[in-house]
Amino acid sequence: MDPRLEIIPHRVENVSQVIAVAGGKGGIGKSTVSATLALILAQSGYRVGLLDLDFCGPSDHVILGIKDIAPIEDKGLIPPEIHGIRFMSIVYFAKDQPSPLRGVDISNALIELFTITRWEVLDYLIIDMPPGMGDATLDVVRFIPKIRFLILTTPSKVAVETVRKLVFMLKELKIPILGIIENMKSAESPLVSSLVHEMEVPYLGAIAFDSTLERAIGDSKTLLRTNFTKDLKKIVTTHLVSNK
Repeated sequence: MDPRLEIIPHRVENVSQVIAVAGGKGGIGKSTVSATLALILAQSGYRVGLLDLDFCGPSDHVILGIKDIAPIEDKGLIPPEIHGIRFMSIVYFAKDQPSPLRGVDISNALIELFTITRWEVLDYLIIDMPPGMGDATLDVVRFIPKIRFLILTTPSKVAVETVRKLVFMLKELKIPILGIIENMKSAESPLVSSLVHEMEVPYLGAIAFDSTLERAIGDSKTLLRTNFTKDLKKIVTTHLVSNK
C-alpha cells in the first residue's frame, strides 16, 4: 500500500468543507466559477483554499491574476495566500509548460499534490476539477473524505448530456451533490430543468451570460464587480453558506 494515502486524510482534517466544482466537460466556465467562488468566500471572511486540479490547462491563477508567488517548504508545502485565498496548482511545478499526464501518472500526481500540501485550518477548500469523468474524478472521490460536488452546466445539449452522466456516476458512488448551477444562461431552456427533475438534484440557480466577464479576467477587484459575480454570490449566500 502507498504510504502517502495515509497522509492525505490528515491534510484535510482541519478543513470544514471540501467542495469539488465539476461539470464533466471543458469550456463551461468551471474554472471561472471555482476561482470566483473562492474569492467570494474569502471576501466574506471565510478561510478559503483553492486547488486547481486541471493538470493540462490550469487557469485559476490567470483568472485571479496570481503570479510571482510560490509555496513555502516546511514539512510539506504551504500554499501561498493571495486575495485571502490559499492557492495550490500544478502551475507551480510545470510553470508555463504543458503537463501531458495520463493513467497512473495522473493518479501519482494527484496523490503527491494531496500529500505534500498543508492546508491547515480552512472553512472551505474549493477544488477546480479537470474536464472528464476519468481517473482524476475517481481518485479525488477515493482520496478526499467528506467531499461534496457542485455541478456546473450550460444550457447546451452536449453539456447537459455530459452532466447527466456525471450525476449518475456520483449517485452510483453515493457522493453528495450540492446541486446544479446553470452558467452562461441567455434564455429560458427546458434542458436544465428537465435534467434536475429527472436526476432529482437541487437547482441552485443561474448565472446569466456576461459579455464583460472576459475583460475582468486577471483583476480580482474588477471581477468582483461583474454581473457574473453578483449572480454567483446570490447562489452562494442562498444555498452554500450561512450568514457569518
